[in-house]
Amino acid sequence: MLVHSLFVFSAYLLGSVPWGLFIAKKACGIDPRTAGSRSIGATNISRLCGFGYGCATLLCDILKGTLPVYAALAFDPDPFFVSLVAFCAVLGHVFSCFLGFRGGKAVATTIGVFLPLAFYPLLAASILCLILIAVSGFVSVGSLTLVSSLPLFLAFSGDISWLALSVALALLVFWKHRENLSRLHEGTEKPFLKRKVRP
Repeated sequence: MLVHSLFVFSAYLLGSVPWGLFIAKKACGIDPRTAGSRSIGATNISRLCGFGYGCATLLCDILKGTLPVYAALAFDPDPFFVSLVAFCAVLGHVFSCFLGFRGGKAVATTIGVFLPLAFYPLLAASILCLILIAVSGFVSVGSLTLVSSLPLFLAFSGDISWLALSVALALLVFWKHRENLSRLHEGTEKPFLKRKVRP
């Protein structure tokens, strides 16, 4: 039980590491918490520092979810234990103990935890996410589509071991995107890439 608790606590600590903040400060001397959308996530880092730095942030935030889940699966593949480790990794990203219990919007780390758990349902949800981003221009739309469709793809695949985890994380992601939802409703959400205005 002690070792299991250490896994859970370590997952939270790893999830709490604010890579977006480190990368933005090192790359362009900007604190992303006070610029752009004030998020430490990959989308804001891309806008502030460039696409490459946004991709680096995305990769780091994905690994924050993937590494503890891989370790948990190797130690004890019990779905409840692994789900708890996964959820705490995402909680660390959202409520970082290094940032006064503030953080990112949970999407990248959610992707990370499902990479070793349900690759093909995640792949299907990610493709749908990218299509929605391309069509709408909004990362928030794609992100919400990803977490909404993932439980459906899991159920369709017949693998329900991680269904409760996917629903819990979807609710968390929607809660973190409540301001984005308001802006989408009001028509003030900023697109990921500026679209050319036709003459």
